[in-house]
Amino acid sequence: MNSTELSKGILKAIAVLFFITLSCFLIYELSTVLIYIILSIVFTLIVNPVVLFLKNKLKFKNILAVITTLFLSFLIIIGFILLFVPLIISQGENLSLLNIPSLQKNYTTLIENLSIYLTDYNIDFLKILNSINLDSSFNFIPTLINNLISTLGNLGMGLASVFFISFFLLKDRVAFFKTFKTILPINQKNKILVSLDKISHLLTRYFVGLLCQLFLIFLFNGIVFLVFGIENAFIIALLCAILNIIPYVGPLLAMLTASTLILISGISADFINITLPTTLYVVIGMFIVQLIDNNINQPIIFSKSTKSHPLEIFLVILISGVLFGIVGMIVAIPTYTVLKVISKNFFPNNSIVKVLTKDI
Repeated sequence: MNSTELSKGILKAIAVLFFITLSCFLIYELSTVLIYIILSIVFTLIVNPVVLFLKNKLKFKNILAVITTLFLSFLIIIGFILLFVPLIISQGENLSLLNIPSLQKNYTTLIENLSIYLTDYNIDFLKILNSINLDSSFNFIPTLINNLISTLGNLGMGLASVFFISFFLLKDRVAFFKTFKTILPINQKNKILVSLDKISHLLTRYFVGLLCQLFLIFLFNGIVFLVFGIENAFIIALLCAILNIIPYVGPLLAMLTASTLILISGISADFINITLPTTLYVVIGMFIVQLIDNNINQPIIFSKSTKSHPLEIFLVILISGVLFGIVGMIVAIPTYTVLKVISKNFFPNNSIVKVLTKDI
């Protein structure tokens, strides 16, 4: 290797590193936009069967089918949001029964006693509280409300963006696909198109199956709450079903959330003889529902819709959770499905790929 080739190799390596660095920077800076696009694609996969039904069965024109589908989806989402209003009002009424001055006084006394006790062990408890921004005067409430308002504003902006992007993805899907095909390399065009078709099919099955799973969890938990006379039973059940989107961790969060809401609802009742036993019975009922879901619903939805073994899915979710947290756990299965399909079509002779994709 002469000096010219060496220089070209160094320049090429620098150019590649620069391109990778620039790509990572742009992905980081535009992460919100990318999330909106990804959510729009997922939403499109879910509602596309409805659009096709309206076009093929009811003979709607394309744009009318898209608008109708998005309008119905919007009504469903708004309906879900409005369902939580009675829950919020009732929980607010329950919290209003609390004696706030007495609660604050007890809280302050508890902090002082803990501080005095831990001082004997050379632990500055007040300094620890200050380091995690806990305020004994309850001045954090305005900040919490402002953060809540800001979050709701961001969610509204995100919802509008997703619907706007989804409208054009559904409306101009054929045109986008034709344009996309023209820019594909000729020698890889068939493999890419076959991969996209398979990915679209599997992900549509997965997301529709996921919605069915969440509906069953909502239904079973709602029955459990009704049996034990829980106020706003189906609203709490819906909230628990939504939390189940997070694999493995979601059910635990759902049980914790339901327990907290039930305990708050029972503030005015006999805590030892009524509220606490009812909460325990509900948690046991939710645990049974989760056992049914884990052993019947999930294997059917995750394994059959994505053509993956349950152990394979568990390991993928676990690894994604360790590397990327809760978001990684949520997107683990769809991402893994996409990678499997791509590997199947582009590396069909690889021994590992053959084993992992034999059912695809």
